[in-house]
Amino acid sequence: MTKVFDQPDEFAATALAGFCAANVDRVAAVPHGAVRAAPGNQGKVALVIGGGSGHYPAFLGYVGAGLADAAVAGDVFASPSTAWVYGVAKAANRGGGLILGFGNYAGDVLNFGAAAERLRAEGIDARILAVTDDVASAPRAEQPKRRGVAGDLAVFKIAGAAAEAGLDLDAVMEVADRANRATVSFGVAFDGCTLPGQAAPLFTVETGQIGMGLGIHGEPGIRNEKMVPAAELARMLLEPLLAERPDNHDGRVAVVLNGLGRTKYEELFVLWHHLTGLLDAAGLTPVQPEVGEFVTSLDMAGCSLTITWLDDGLEEYWSAPADAPAFRRGVVAPQVAGERVEAVAEVEAAIPPASPESQKSGACIAALILRLAEALAEAEEELGRIDAQAGDGDHGQGMARGSAAAASAAMKAAEAGAGAATVLSLAGDAWADRAGGTSGALWGVALRAWGQALSDQSAPDAATVAKGASDGLDAVVRLGGAKIGDKTLVDAFAPFVESLRAATDSGQDLPTAWAQAAATATEAADATASLTPKLGRARPLAERSVGHPDAGAISLALCARVIARELAQG
Repeated sequence: MTKVFDQPDEFAATALAGFCAANVDRVAAVPHGAVRAAPGNQGKVALVIGGGSGHYPAFLGYVGAGLADAAVAGDVFASPSTAWVYGVAKAANRGGGLILGFGNYAGDVLNFGAAAERLRAEGIDARILAVTDDVASAPRAEQPKRRGVAGDLAVFKIAGAAAEAGLDLDAVMEVADRANRATVSFGVAFDGCTLPGQAAPLFTVETGQIGMGLGIHGEPGIRNEKMVPAAELARMLLEPLLAERPDNHDGRVAVVLNGLGRTKYEELFVLWHHLTGLLDAAGLTPVQPEVGEFVTSLDMAGCSLTITWLDDGLEEYWSAPADAPAFRRGVVAPQVAGERVEAVAEVEAAIPPASPESQKSGACIAALILRLAEALAEAEEELGRIDAQAGDGDHGQGMARGSAAAASAAMKAAEAGAGAATVLSLAGDAWADRAGGTSGALWGVALRAWGQALSDQSAPDAATVAKGASDGLDAVVRLGGAKIGDKTLVDAFAPFVESLRAATDSGQDLPTAWAQAAATATEAADATASLTPKLGRARPLAERSVGHPDAGAISLALCARVIARELAQG
């Protein structure tokens, strides 16, 4: 159990501040992350990595020469928001382009992808590196669906070394993608982890059992097996990886034996003793192997094994020097005296000028979002119950938390004289910042895209509102990858948008058109009960979900009805 904390919801932010203070000679604090105190050369490709907190030394511990240029830290087990990723990436940019690296989880895919779009819109070439090494999460033929676990270290180390060597963005991305395709991991759990402030772990493993194929966000294994001696456990870790050995590979491999937070180093060394013999018997030669804690899961008891099938180029970058707070190898060339990054404080977003008409609309939008927040707070428990059928049960909490933050940001912006576009865009950013999880990211990108369709110089008409809804849906589909039938909020959002656009195109006023669209969304949300989830954390528990509606679709329909009621009342 995590015992050292103040307020549970401040755990990640406080840990980030403490990390930066403890490594002031190596990193500089920036809002929601850290950058190298001594940055790389101007024109260098910058590698920005990140994800949820609770995994140290990933990701902050890998900021340093020969590895990452910056890391962004979300809340515990929650993706950093789009705005957080964007801000840290801007601070790390050296003019050679950016690579945004993260483990392949839905919230991270959304937020890092949306941040890359915002950076590219400003003329900064930003690429995506989603690590997909966990063999337990999807078959070999579906590697893009695999989760990122401790393979993050190998992929980021190789990509960081290629960037440090001065390769251009295309060349670094080619090396990084090659490393990702060559990296496989498999993990086991002896017991689950407990979030700060919680009395019970996210899952438990029965005494005398091992959870096979765990996830690092508290996901249980895909099956349980009887506890075995270390020699047999080493074999169980290695066998799934050997099954993915490339044809004609020469046997030189990077190997990472990783503790998940509560497994002691001596236990890992016992496993490594047995693994050395098994690797040799399989004709594999470890190149600078690593044994220790590299990607943890708070206080989870367990471990994972990672192999990267090296070629000459990958081996060179895996073996290259690095100097980061939690990973040091060889001797890094001394930094030339000169530029040093200082800590950066968070600044409030500027409010652009707006016309009186748009200011009035902005105040109306802020009032509507406040009503949403009130309704979602009332529905928090029910939404959590629906989500718990095949998810982790936190959807209601995330929606209540995100909408409350959005309402506060919208009211503050409206009081400062913001127009409709700015109010809705800032509300979306705040929703994503505070909600966490995939739903928070989806609502964030949807509201920001919707806001960008409005104007700060005029009041939106019905057609503009419908166009904004369509833009929001497009952003969700583009960045999240969901389509109708996948059992996500898209199953309610797409019919809502189609109905709203059809009604406004036929000349109906906004209250009437919105009411029809809300009814359509509600019917579609209820119909998701018959669907099988194809994306996200619910996918491995698909059968359990059948017969229950999708929480994201239900909450979207609820929000549509709340707005419909408010519009009807003028």
